[in-house]
Amino acid sequence: MDKELRNRDIRYCVDRSVFHETELGGSTPPSTNSGRAIFNAAKNKLRCSRSAAKSLLFKFIPILQWLPHYPVKEWLLGDIVSGVSVGILQLPQGLAYALLAAVPPVFGLYSSFFPVFIYSFFGTSRHVSVGSFAVVSIMVGSVAESLVTNDNFTLPGNDSIIDMDARDKARVEVVAALTLLVGIFQIILGLVQFGFVVTYLSEPLVRGYTTAATIHVTVSQLKHIFGLPLSEKSQPLSLIYSLISLFRRIHNTNIGTLVVSTIALLCLFAVKEVNQKWQSKLPMPIPIELVVLVISTGVSYGINLHEQYGIGIVGNIPTGLLAPTVPKTDLFFQVVGNAFAIAVVGYTITISLAKIFSMKHGYKVDSNQELIALGLSNLTGSFFHCFAVTSSMSRSLVQESTGGNTQIAGSISSLIILVIILKAGELFTALPKAILSAIVIANLKGMYKQFMDIPALWRTNKYDLLIWIVTFLSTICLNLDIGLGVSVIFGLLTITFRTQLPQYSVLGQVFDTDIYRDICQNTMTKEVDGIKIFRTSSAIYFANAELYAQTLKAKVGVNIDLLIEKKKKAVMKRKRGLQKVITLAQRILSNTKKGSGLEFLMNKEAIVGSLQTLSETIPNPPTLQSLGLERLSFHSLILDFAAVCFIDTVGIKMLKIIFEEFKDIEVDVYLVNCPGSILRQLQSSRFFNETFTPALIFPTIHDAVSYLSQTHESSSLQEVTAI
Repeated sequence: MDKELRNRDIRYCVDRSVFHETELGGSTPPSTNSGRAIFNAAKNKLRCSRSAAKSLLFKFIPILQWLPHYPVKEWLLGDIVSGVSVGILQLPQGLAYALLAAVPPVFGLYSSFFPVFIYSFFGTSRHVSVGSFAVVSIMVGSVAESLVTNDNFTLPGNDSIIDMDARDKARVEVVAALTLLVGIFQIILGLVQFGFVVTYLSEPLVRGYTTAATIHVTVSQLKHIFGLPLSEKSQPLSLIYSLISLFRRIHNTNIGTLVVSTIALLCLFAVKEVNQKWQSKLPMPIPIELVVLVISTGVSYGINLHEQYGIGIVGNIPTGLLAPTVPKTDLFFQVVGNAFAIAVVGYTITISLAKIFSMKHGYKVDSNQELIALGLSNLTGSFFHCFAVTSSMSRSLVQESTGGNTQIAGSISSLIILVIILKAGELFTALPKAILSAIVIANLKGMYKQFMDIPALWRTNKYDLLIWIVTFLSTICLNLDIGLGVSVIFGLLTITFRTQLPQYSVLGQVFDTDIYRDICQNTMTKEVDGIKIFRTSSAIYFANAELYAQTLKAKVGVNIDLLIEKKKKAVMKRKRGLQKVITLAQRILSNTKKGSGLEFLMNKEAIVGSLQTLSETIPNPPTLQSLGLERLSFHSLILDFAAVCFIDTVGIKMLKIIFEEFKDIEVDVYLVNCPGSILRQLQSSRFFNETFTPALIFPTIHDAVSYLSQTHESSSLQEVTAI
């Protein structure tokens, strides 16, 4: 009967577990104790499932977690002011960076709306301003220009005239496909918790790369500054070819365009200096980009600069939003490598800025969720013909300094761009392209300051300086995509070089303390009598195991290999001498006759046995002293493994050879500060035996020194007493 009740209760709990928790709580509970236990377990499991689902939802859509607790009175005004300020700044930058991405300016506005709005829901950083950025835009533009060249769109019968509409349409398709792949890569990397990929892009690498990209951006805009119709090049040494082409045609400069560009640059740089100098006194930076944009558009429209002086203008900017379309997937294979590079670079820039602001304002940023947020922004934007986006330092600084507190500021800035797209876009039809190029170059001022990294790195770290220079030169010479690959590979190689050529040191004791420091770098240290302490600064593996052993032998101040060789020769010499004596004795005995007076030598077995007994009295193995060799000034060697994070099979074999060789010259070797993982590796590799036991391992240097000092003093006293 109890079994039937229990089975009924189990079926009840299983059936009811699919209903809501309140239904479970309101239902009639099972009748047996076991049934009630199963019922409660099912109820708790359901609660845990709902809690886990809620936590996962909040993690994936962070706005659901912080928006219900949003302090409207304290933060709303600041977010509105910040959003308006960033929106004003984003308008000229969006139009300008579209030129870098090799698409018509209106697509810069699209890229300043859709991705920014999406990031507000999924991003975890409160202060970064997502949107168009010069470095990523030039990377996108280099792909579009290399796949869709001007030569393929010349009009029949006239190679000097290009079908701009057809070319721009083809480039927009390439950019949309590229952006879709960038979004997919970022989402996948975020879902598999691959946010740590940014660790392979060190700060010197990123700064060297962005500095080189700044040079690429500047050179790409010179054709608009001088008003020269130059063809785009996107292959290794394209920067050099572009400069050569520019200087060859410099005599054809459009003077009107150059004058407009020069005036705009002077105004932009001057006001930006004012903004920086009076930053603490200004309520918000002067929006000089917008001012220059509006004034230049008005002047261009009033004077008709395009017709009168041949100054290039933006042209038609359609109002309204385009219908979403699926990017062409047949282009994926051609852009997959560039898409991955852009995905990683864009994420690196965003997470770097996000961490700076999060540390400053005391909140946490989820690196994997940032990948997903950026990926969703780019994925959504690709259906609306946007190009890949990331965070902008200049806009992020404006958003933070004008009182921005949450992602609502980003949403407001995107809504301002939406209003411009729907109503005011056509007002900028007469805007000179030279103005947009001037805005791009003026916004690169902060990036050019990164050249000051060179003297700073020269003083602090030569390896980082080498990474910076190699990254810069490879990106300048090999273009953005290949340059990034070369830079990452070189950065990884430097890690190998650093571990292959680590810092080795002999340690001494700071007087009357348990502190041990490098004797070459600290004058207050002194070597412990009879004990050598050797430390390495890296792991021991196949690339540096032999160097470790060679440096150890060099640092102890004695030619270990020569001493071992001398000992072997002395042992062999003694063995040969004893063998000669025994052989001679046997020969003499065999020639001894009765009546010769040497009858006492007739007992051959006794004589030979005495000689062999005499040879056995020599220490086995023989000591250095018994062989007539000078003893070493130290009796113990301590190997400090505090910085050894791993050791491979080659390293373990080399370590065993070190133990055996020093044992052979009467020096005991000990390990200290050995991590648990290293100990397990030594045990699994059968390093320990009857000669080398785990008793040779000590937790600290001072423990080993104290034990060895006491042990050696005791043995010395025993020797004196015996004498």
